[in-house]
Amino acid sequence: MAGRTVVVVGFDGIELVDVACVTTGFDYANRMGADPAYEVLFATPAGRPVHCDSGLELHGQSRLDAVGGRIDTLVVSGGQGHRAAAANPRLVGQVRRLAGLSRRIASVCTGATVLAAAGLLDGRRATTHWFEAAQFAEHYPQVRVDPAPIYIRDGPVATSGGVTAAVDLTLAFVEEDHGAEIARRVAVGMVTYLQRPGNQAQMSLFTRIPRTEHVVVRRVIDHVVSHLDAALSTAGLAALVSVSERHLSRLFVEHVGRTPWQLVRDARLEAASQLLAGTREPMSAVARRCGFASAESLRQTFVARFGIPPSRFRAVHAPAGLR
Repeated sequence: MAGRTVVVVGFDGIELVDVACVTTGFDYANRMGADPAYEVLFATPAGRPVHCDSGLELHGQSRLDAVGGRIDTLVVSGGQGHRAAAANPRLVGQVRRLAGLSRRIASVCTGATVLAAAGLLDGRRATTHWFEAAQFAEHYPQVRVDPAPIYIRDGPVATSGGVTAAVDLTLAFVEEDHGAEIARRVAVGMVTYLQRPGNQAQMSLFTRIPRTEHVVVRRVIDHVVSHLDAALSTAGLAALVSVSERHLSRLFVEHVGRTPWQLVRDARLEAASQLLAGTREPMSAVARRCGFASAESLRQTFVARFGIPPSRFRAVHAPAGLR
């Protein structure tokens, strides 16, 4: 095959989005002028269709054992069938063989299980879907598992977090191969983030907070996340919902696992982190939008919570064009 050959490995129980994020990303790169173009091949153990988690059937273009020659990028997708795939010695052996032919190797979501079973993650730092990370780490202690980032690069091997994190990994590959401008065009074409840094967390504070059914707690949380630049004292929040400060604090510890003050602090810090990594706004503007009294107040809170100043966070996490 001419161009940059990308082999995507599929198996029964695969997640369709894991495949589509990668194949569509590379296809858009071709449309935007990638030269050499990507040649994408979807390969399955027997070359036959595989059943996706959603119930759809995805046709393979080749048997794994029929794929040979130089491979630019090998991608193992994830899905509910990842454990069965990792327990299939023939499939794992073929992935190991194909990895030896590849310039770089990657997994999407729980596809990391197959890479680990093939020994390709031994001694490497890797990620997977946050929900599977603890069990993954237990089964493969030789892998340095980090469940937080959306993707991780360790030498020629890359692993990505849950599902749509594959878009971010694919954009990173496109930028590496063809430059930032084509990667930007791909992101715009796919109507997605221009590119989230790989070490951005898979889960944000707003998805980690339990969606409690308690009406008082829900009302306060909704108010906090939509009014970060307002005065958000515990007394003011308690008055908002007509309860005492003590009672509100007790409700929050019971239903959210943190006090109202801790929630406000963490919500403001997360919002500031997103602005620092995704915009060129000056520190004073970031502080003001997120409810900090001043840039110095933001700096002190940031250092106390994360151990680094916000300027350092921006230097590490923001794409080159936003620093």
